[in-house]
Amino acid sequence: MLAALIERQTIRDWYSTDEFARLVGKAEFTVREWCRLVRIHAEKRQSGRGVHSAWVISHAELQRYQKSGLLPQHKPIG
Repeated sequence: MLAALIERQTIRDWYSTDEFARLVGKAEFTVREWCRLVRIHAEKRQSGRGVHSAWVISHAELQRYQKSGLLPQHKPIG
């Protein structure tokens, strides 16, 4: 079902956290936390909303997440 939904969507190079969340059936807050905790590969880019950057996730990362799930949790040193 998820694969069919993605096929209907236009494939993009980069997705916002909101778009990624809709594609994988999660809340946007959850996706932002995954970015912050490096549970998915994401980059910060200027968003056009002033000085604050926004997370963006690549299409390759969307495919990796669908195949393998979240990245392992990093344990703090110390």
